[in-house]
Amino acid sequence: MNLARESIELLEQAARILWFEGTKHGLRDREWMALRFLSRANRFSRTPSALASYVGTTRGTASFIIGELERLGYLERKRSATDKRSVTLSVTQQGKKFLVRDPVNVLVEAIAVLGDEVKIRFRDTFRHVLDHSDAAEQRHHTDVCKRCIFLREDRAGTDSKTAAEFSCRLFRAPIAEAEVDLLCTSFEHHRQ
Repeated sequence: MNLARESIELLEQAARILWFEGTKHGLRDREWMALRFLSRANRFSRTPSALASYVGTTRGTASFIIGELERLGYLERKRSATDKRSVTLSVTQQGKKFLVRDPVNVLVEAIAVLGDEVKIRFRDTFRHVLDHSDAAEQRHHTDVCKRCIFLREDRAGTDSKTAAEFSCRLFRAPIAEAEVDLLCTSFEHHRQ
């Protein structure tokens, strides 16, 4: 028995929950993927082109997905104050409430009951697989800022308290501590 092949076959079966024909609760699989991503994306990745990259589609298809989610009231787009050509996408309160119906929640719940060590190993195993497939295909996947090569952490101490200040070297912008756990499509992991 080939354990690697068997693992991929199980992954394919689980993926059917993510990619399905037709609609579930009124959304297609890519619309769910977009809504899910935008609810966890950092401010640099809440753009139509970043969404297209994450979903693995053209900008035209991403625009269609954005339009559908806007029409349903789950997403809003705002013009950038600094660059009128840029748009920022945000999940609305209605969209956040709708995510309770996300078909992927069944997988989240199945993993949530595992012990913490098993969950960490499970997550790290998938990261390892993505890192290796990215290297083989010369591409980058989306991940959280705190694992990114572009994140810079400075420790500023005042007597007994040490506070961390973060910045992104790629975007040359400060990052709030709460943002380091958000998804970024410009993520690049540390090479070993």
